[in-house]
Amino acid sequence: MSGAIDPKPAAASPAAASHAGEQPFQPMPYEAPSKRPELLNPVVLAYAGDAVFELLVRQHLVAGERLKPQQLHRAATGIVSAKAQRRWLELWAPLLNEEEQDIVRRARNAKSGQPPRNADPHDYRLATALEGLVGYLYYQGRTERLRELMAAVFAALEADRQKETMHEH
Repeated sequence: MSGAIDPKPAAASPAAASHAGEQPFQPMPYEAPSKRPELLNPVVLAYAGDAVFELLVRQHLVAGERLKPQQLHRAATGIVSAKAQRRWLELWAPLLNEEEQDIVRRARNAKSGQPPRNADPHDYRLATALEGLVGYLYYQGRTERLRELMAAVFAALEADRQKETMHEH
């Protein structure tokens, strides 16, 4: 394991290409954890995974059409809540390999403290499981796998949006 995230820039979007003379997008460098990811406490993986998941969601939203801060915030909180993360983990479940299922199981069963007052304890445990997997994949440098899983989330959100649009007409 090299300890680094995929150094290749993401494919240039039309918006990025329109900014002539600017450097292509590069992921931020990071410091490797003190232990190999498979040896880290699942709650520590979830701690990092929470931030990575939020960043991936925010990047997706900023790349979209809605750029008003209030709209971005409202959309992000709807995607990263414990209840929503439970939904995403259920969506991912059939896509996960044995190694990923093991990480999810370990993170779900880890003692992570008291859930926030507004979160259902079951949802909170499953959200911790999702965040543990995201943290694990991040520290493994498996950005392509993260992109695949996040693409499923964003496809489900788009399908939800299209259903809402159809119901409005």
